Amino acid sequence: MSAETTVDGSENTGWASRLRRVGPGVMAAATGVGAGDLVATLVAGSRFGYTLFWAVLLGTVFKLGLGEAVGRWHLGSQRTILAGWRSLGSWATTFFGAYIVIWGFVYGATAMSATGLPLNALFPWLSVRYWGMICGVLGLALVWYGRYRLLERLMTLLVGVMFVAVVGTAVLVGPDLTALGGAVAPRLPDGSLAYVLGLMGGVGGTITMAAYGYWTMAKGWHAPRWIPFMRTDNAVGYVTTGVFVVAMLIVGSELLLGQGITEGDQGLLELGGRLAAEYGQWARLPFLIGFLAVTFTSLLGVWNGVSLLFADWWRTWRLPRAESLDSLQDHERVALPRSTAYRGYVVWLTIPPMALLFLDQPFQLTIAYGVLGALFMPFLAGTLLFLLNSRRMPAAHRSRWASNTVLTLCLVLFGVLAVHKLLGYFG
Repeated sequence: MSAETTVDGSENTGWASRLRRVGPGVMAAATGVGAGDLVATLVAGSRFGYTLFWAVLLGTVFKLGLGEAVGRWHLGSQRTILAGWRSLGSWATTFFGAYIVIWGFVYGATAMSATGLPLNALFPWLSVRYWGMICGVLGLALVWYGRYRLLERLMTLLVGVMFVAVVGTAVLVGPDLTALGGAVAPRLPDGSLAYVLGLMGGVGGTITMAAYGYWTMAKGWHAPRWIPFMRTDNAVGYVTTGVFVVAMLIVGSELLLGQGITEGDQGLLELGGRLAAEYGQWARLPFLIGFLAVTFTSLLGVWNGVSLLFADWWRTWRLPRAESLDSLQDHERVALPRSTAYRGYVVWLTIPPMALLFLDQPFQLTIAYGVLGALFMPFLAGTLLFLLNSRRMPAAHRSRWASNTVLTLCLVLFGVLAVHKLLGYFG
């Protein structure tokens, strides 16, 4: 009997078999957790200590629920999320098409500038702008042919680097486990509401969450029998990123409590400088390498995953409605990452946004990206809540009370967060 099958030849869904196949969830979660999420947590820790730990835990639960819903739609209905949105009417695909084009232009510049920051700190002979451009072109080259196995292995390696750097920094500064445990109970100190919303909404992902189903397809998971594997995979990914965020909360609480720190990716560079002042250069360099791993996994995951989303949107948009609702055939799954639409969107993420880098305002771009990202999450939560309870989903795989509760809370949370970000931005 092999490790992957039982005596009767059926699929082995035991924990060991599931864990051996983990991959898409790690990619989705690592893509979603960027430098901005880590800095937001760092700032929250510097202002409120461990008090908002409960918000990080709740945010992890919300993202677990959303990721599971995306994966279950793809595997249970055997249709892509774009087919689901097309079934709701042209408004949904029109909204998503406009959104993904605008988002890609803004995010392309944001990702490249964020990746250029740690490289400029390590190798200052090139500016942030040009390091960012180099990283963008490198990402384009790596995803051009859409080879999933290579990307999964590379991103898993980078997640390992992130784990060592971020969690290692938290261990270095010395967590107060008693205080951390006492912060499980929800509390709202004065002035903390915005940080609570940010922590709950920022544990990994905006549009990248919708790409998860395409990575499960690339992994070879095409049918409902893979749902147990998907759930384990999704949990491993978001628990891992939850650990990253908790580690940054510890660093902010122990090293920076009561001290000011810049909000934006620059804050991570400031933290590197403070680590060097406190512990020596040996602490700064590994942290900057971890910072680079955080930013480059986000870039690489978006270059591949969101390009797959765009390619499927283009395919769905051009087909008659009845045909667009059909399941993807094997040859269509293979063709998606090789399509002109996929490669065209990778170029769109890389080349036109380079013009924005000459503005030398990478943090303003990060703010604009955050506003655009806020608009997508209520759309994702609301449409999943509807689709997973409709006749479009086989009855056996429709949402139960737990999933419906989480998705409803996500819809409310992300709706409030979107209004808050928009008011803050335009105000």
